[in-house]
Amino acid sequence: MVSTAIISEPQPSVREPPRPPPPAVAEAEQQWIFTEEDLLQTPSIVDGMSSEDERTFRRKGVNFILQVGMMLKLPQTTLSTAAVFFNRFLMRNSLKSRPGFKPLHHYQVAATALFLATKVEENCRKMKELVIACVRVALKDPNKLVDEQTKDFWKWRDTILYSEDVLLESLCFDLSIEPPYKIMYNMLRYYQVEHNKRLRNAAWAFLSDSCLTQLCLLFTSRTIAAASLYAGARVADVELPDEDGKPWWDVQYIKLRDIRRACNLMAEIYEQQPPKDGEASIYVGLRTPEEDAPFGTPGDTTSAQAPGNDHENGNGKANDAGSEEGELEE
Repeated sequence: MVSTAIISEPQPSVREPPRPPPPAVAEAEQQWIFTEEDLLQTPSIVDGMSSEDERTFRRKGVNFILQVGMMLKLPQTTLSTAAVFFNRFLMRNSLKSRPGFKPLHHYQVAATALFLATKVEENCRKMKELVIACVRVALKDPNKLVDEQTKDFWKWRDTILYSEDVLLESLCFDLSIEPPYKIMYNMLRYYQVEHNKRLRNAAWAFLSDSCLTQLCLLFTSRTIAAASLYAGARVADVELPDEDGKPWWDVQYIKLRDIRRACNLMAEIYEQQPPKDGEASIYVGLRTPEEDAPFGTPGDTTSAQAPGNDHENGNGKANDAGSEEGELEE
């Protein structure tokens, strides 16, 4: 008997065009976007701390989050969310002591931000595991014995639980964050370059390095993701196509000037870091004029960092994450 079934030819997949962020989401994120002048008027700086010291405490706090996260095998999206919570908290709270006011230690804020992020991103860990990892990182002793019989365990546990309410109030319970990693990967898939390892690694490195900066306070997640895509395309010598006469950044609903500013700020911080494995930094030559001049062409120079090494600080050193104040005060 001859089969009469009709064999249909496979249809080519149709790309779904990018959509602008929902107005409510965009409005909520915009209230946490500041100017560079605002970053010089944070509560800590107003209370007398130098801007350089404040940036150092921010970097150490985020480094603490990254090291504890690695111990707990948390995904990068969770660590990114914790870093955003940490930086937003410091826009409304001071780390500087003053008469009648004792601030939270930056490690306390970082640990609490990570605890909250694990719940928001649904990557929860047991409180005991989190506390043990925090104590070991704070004291710079990865083999330290920590359990319910030690004073440090209960001190950190009580601090995190108490500080969670303080953090939530400072964040106005605004916990909706879309990590730039997801946006960046969606962009890679849209342009069908997600299998380009060199591009993907460079974009990932850009995002991981940005966690140690204040970029999340200056630009939206979508802009940071687009800046990472440009940096990766430049390293991999990939040209992203226009659509209907519109450049790719317009297709993705992002302003070219914001991409340039984000790239320039990252280059300013990281372009002087020493070569890694004989390869120049992805930030060398990344600077472009913010106005008028062409955006440059991908593939000028350099190659990418591997994403596995991006929990380090801007100088390529991971072991200065802790300050001298590893133990919490009584």
